[in-house]
Amino acid sequence: MKNIKHLLFDYLIKNGFDETLAAYLNMFALLVFVLLTIVLIDIVSRKILIVFFSRLAKKSKTNFDDILISNKTPRNIAHIVPLLIALEFTPYIFADFSYTKNILVKCLQVFGVVLTLWVARSILKSLKDYFKTLPRLKDKPIDSYIQVFMIFAWTIGLFSALAIITERSFFEFITTIGAASAIIILIFRDTILGFVASIQVSINDMVRIGDWVTFERYGADGDVIEINLSTVKVQNFDKTITTIPTYALISESFKNWRGMVHAEGRRIKRALIITQNSIHYLNDKEIDTFKNIEIIKEYIISQQEKINQYNNSNNIDKQLLLNGRNLTNIGVFRKYIETYLKNHSAINKDMMIMARQLAPTSQGIPLEIYAFSSDKRWENYEYIMADIFDHLIAAIPYFGLELFELSNNNSLIKNT
Repeated sequence: MKNIKHLLFDYLIKNGFDETLAAYLNMFALLVFVLLTIVLIDIVSRKILIVFFSRLAKKSKTNFDDILISNKTPRNIAHIVPLLIALEFTPYIFADFSYTKNILVKCLQVFGVVLTLWVARSILKSLKDYFKTLPRLKDKPIDSYIQVFMIFAWTIGLFSALAIITERSFFEFITTIGAASAIIILIFRDTILGFVASIQVSINDMVRIGDWVTFERYGADGDVIEINLSTVKVQNFDKTITTIPTYALISESFKNWRGMVHAEGRRIKRALIITQNSIHYLNDKEIDTFKNIEIIKEYIISQQEKINQYNNSNNIDKQLLLNGRNLTNIGVFRKYIETYLKNHSAINKDMMIMARQLAPTSQGIPLEIYAFSSDKRWENYEYIMADIFDHLIAAIPYFGLELFELSNNNSLIKNT
């Protein structure tokens, strides 16, 4: 390049150009030549790398190289060679114009930093897309970690660019900027909190992509679709999107339904409120009537035999129904509920099945049904639960019981 520059300069001087004009023409000619060379090399190197990666992608079993191509990693790498050529020849082209040379060299060095960041970003983005294709990693907050690496990379890149512009060494510039660390921490407060939260969420396996979560404070009730450094996106069941700060996952309480999804059944926990004045002991006529209910017929006969045996052996005076042992209509109904649930085809028989009486309230006595449906899908679950309570509400009058209702004190079904 030096020889070409001197030959061209001498040629211009011999042809009658003064030194200043010859220097400008010489610089312009070399600049055009180098620019054309850089463009040509850029095109050729880009084609070569793209073809190389494409052939490699076809032969390899992994799809990582395909992802690299889709994220333009070969294209970004191809720019490195032209940049190195520009950095090499710029000082020779502008040797006679020191001020311009310094500015251009700094611009090229800064562009080199930016290009390095582009390459790093495309590689990290490719890693993120690749990790999401792996079954054991697709539900992990990969976005958060990639964002952390990119923040560090961009921070180092920014400091490097400023160090180049100010003509200071990188470490000297870092030392100088350390005085402003408090301001930097304040600016990146949410990012730092999000980074710490992402690590804790991942280590403790609190939330995964695809989990159904309920976060009442933020009005979120749906599936997690994205976890990144600063936010968690939840697609609610009405298809709206709720954005939650990542650090809120460790600082506040929320409900994750993953355990229910992975369990063998989905819980049914709801109570019927029975009015207290409808509860009474059963007389012989009522007991005979209840023997006609198929699913509790054997229970009624067995219990009545035990009760009669106890009362007779203890000479209990049964002229008053209160004396001795007796069956109650709410007790028989509770047994009916348990038997009905155990015979229901949609209830998981391997999990808890229970009908329990809760503490009395001002409305009445709650009879809570506690069981698990075999089908966990929301629509089917609601159908199963409605089918069970449709039957039980219709069955209550047959036991001489009433449901509490504010309008006429006859019926109410309460969720708990």
